[in-house]
Amino acid sequence: MRILIAEDDPVIAIGLVKRLTALGHEPLGPATDGQHAIELARADPPDLYLFDVDMPRVDGLEAARRLTEEGLRRPIVVITGVDDPTLVERSIATGVSAYLTKPIDDRALDAGIRLAATRHAEFRALEAEVTRAQQALEDRKLIEQAKGILISATGISEPEAFRRIQRTARDRNLKLVEVARRIVDQRALLEGRPDER
Repeated sequence: MRILIAEDDPVIAIGLVKRLTALGHEPLGPATDGQHAIELARADPPDLYLFDVDMPRVDGLEAARRLTEEGLRRPIVVITGVDDPTLVERSIATGVSAYLTKPIDDRALDAGIRLAATRHAEFRALEAEVTRAQQALEDRKLIEQAKGILISATGISEPEAFRRIQRTARDRNLKLVEVARRIVDQRALLEGRPDER
């Protein structure tokens, strides 16, 4: 896994590079602060972020937030030596997947990386599922609208309107929603008004 390190302490940064390499990962950076991490991520997006929380200019949580807003969301593991109870809440709000406190041993680092990658993959799968469900709902609404147009234009029953859409889709090798969209678009065109969708 390609992991971008952001750590302002050069000794800790070098140690993280060595540990990640030993764990079989490809370390990127290290960035010396959050702004530097953002620039490196933009230039060569990694698979995961390993950011120190307390850094100059832009802290690790703010850097992760900005990258997420820019469409560069990745699993985030934060490390900190700061004892601040509000950091956990801030980390959760930022979308951090794993939170490690210094000093970090190899087992904790490996576990944090694996946990973050797994949580991120699960989150992406849920997002895709929600997107598919939303699209299915929109498609269903469009089909219902097309059925309504056929019913009002021809006086046929709802089941017959649906069968006509199905037949047309089968005969023309189209999806149901494509036929429905054409019906709605044609009605809008005939009535001389913009598409209702």
